[in-house]
Amino acid sequence: MIVITQEPFEPSAALSRFERHAAGSGAVVSFSGYVRPDTAGGAVERLHLEAYPPMTQTGIVEAVRSASLRWSLTAAHVIHRVGDILPGEAIVFVATAAPHRRAAFEAADCLMDYLKTEAFFWKKEVTASGARWIEPRDKCYIDQTRWKSSKDGRQTCTE
Repeated sequence: MIVITQEPFEPSAALSRFERHAAGSGAVVSFSGYVRPDTAGGAVERLHLEAYPPMTQTGIVEAVRSASLRWSLTAAHVIHRVGDILPGEAIVFVATAAPHRRAAFEAADCLMDYLKTEAFFWKKEVTASGARWIEPRDKCYIDQTRWKSSKDGRQTCTE
């Protein structure tokens, strides 16, 4: 299941629902990302995320499908916020379930690397000193190379 929403969500509630859905799996792994209260530019007032829904949704669906095949997932769930998000609010939730822990961990990690570097989201950080668009850090791109396997070098969660 993939949800792109402007509405706040509670990761713990999403995890509880996911665990019920993934009952019988050997392992469940989740990641929740939140807006940090401070950045190099000062105190964060809000984070503004934009998306192009047809491309964003399609890309995430494909990443989840690919991860599900590669790691034999029994279930996967992604929630991603768009719009204005306040410090302390959840931005993203990723959960994966698989027969074994390593598969669930790697699939969740791959999906987060996809969301950070390849998904069609644009982030603007707003502080008292102004607003600036945020690009993925170099480390994010280095992390994502673990999952590259397509001939054209695009991010993929498949082998």
